[in-house]
Amino acid sequence: MAFDFLDNKTVLITGGTGSFGQKCVRILLEKSGAKKIIIFSRDELKQLRMQNDIPDPDVRLRFFIGDVRDAERLKMAFRGVDYVIHAAALKQVPTLEYNPFEAIKTNIMGTQNVIHAALYCGVKKVIFISTDKAANPANLYGATKLCAERLIISSNSYSGDNGTLFAAVRYGNVFGSRGSLVKVIEEQRAGGEVTLTHEEMTRFWITLEEGVMLVLMALEKTKGGEIFIPKIPSMRVKDFIQVLAPECHLKIIGIRPGEKIHEILITPEEARHAKEYEDYYIILPEYDWWSRHGYYIEGKSLEDGFVLSSHKNRQQLDAEGLKKLLESL
Repeated sequence: MAFDFLDNKTVLITGGTGSFGQKCVRILLEKSGAKKIIIFSRDELKQLRMQNDIPDPDVRLRFFIGDVRDAERLKMAFRGVDYVIHAAALKQVPTLEYNPFEAIKTNIMGTQNVIHAALYCGVKKVIFISTDKAANPANLYGATKLCAERLIISSNSYSGDNGTLFAAVRYGNVFGSRGSLVKVIEEQRAGGEVTLTHEEMTRFWITLEEGVMLVLMALEKTKGGEIFIPKIPSMRVKDFIQVLAPECHLKIIGIRPGEKIHEILITPEEARHAKEYEDYYIILPEYDWWSRHGYYIEGKSLEDGFVLSSHKNRQQLDAEGLKKLLESL
C-alpha cells in the first residue's frame, strides 16, 4: 500500500508499547512520511525500552505517559494529532473474568474517553483495534470489546459533516505477540509438556505485520462507521502445537473460564450488512445517519446465513503452511 496519506501527519497510538504498537511504529518510521508518531501508554519502563530499541534518526517518535481512563490527559495528548490508533486494552481472558470492572474501566470507559478527546481536539480519524472475541462474546473481555466497537461506530453520529471519522478493525490471534500461544508453547517446551484446553479448539491466525497493514489500510480508506475484517487462515490449536512442539506430551486441561472452542469474525446477523473484497470484509453500519453506501457498491454482498468462524473458515492452515508462515516471520 502507499503511505502518502500520512505525509506530514501526526499519528498517536494508545497502548503503543505493546506488540502491535512496536511493529506499527517500526513500519511508520521506515515507510511513511509521518511528521510525528506519539506513543501514549502508562508504563514508563516499557517506553524507555522502546525508545532504546527502535532507531529514530529523524527524532519523529514521541512518548506520552498517560492512561485511557484519564480523560483530561487524553485531551492534552490529542492536541495537534491527525490520526489515532486505539490499541490500549486489558486482554487476558481468565484474569478479566475475575477482575471484571477493571476491564470495563479500561476497555469501555477508556474507549469513550478516547472518543470524547478525539471529538474535542478535532482528530481526523480514529481506528479502534478489536478482536474476534467481540463477535457473539462468551467472556467479559469479548463483551467489553463489543461495547467498545458499538461506542466507536455510533460516535460518527456526533462528528458532523467534517468531524472525526471513527472505525474499527477486528482480527484473531497474532503470531508472536506478547502472551500469544507461540510464546506460551516456547515457554512450556522446556518442560517436555504443552497444555491444551480442548482437542477440537480452532483459532484464526494473523501476523503482526498483517495486523498493522490492515489498520493502516482502514485508516486510509474509512468513511466512518465500518468494521474492517481481514481474510485470514484458521487452524486447530492441537495441530498448531504439534508443529511447534512435536516432541512434547500434550496435556488436556479443560476449557478455561470464558473460553470458546471456536471463534467468530462475522456473525450471520452482521453478514446481512457486510461486503466482501479480495483481501478483507467490511461490516457496514445500520444507523440512519449512514449516508455513504455509494462508496461500497463495488463490494460483493454475502449470502444469507454466512458466518465467518474459525472451524468453518475456507482458509485452513495445514502443517506445511504453518511452517512456511513461521519461517517468514
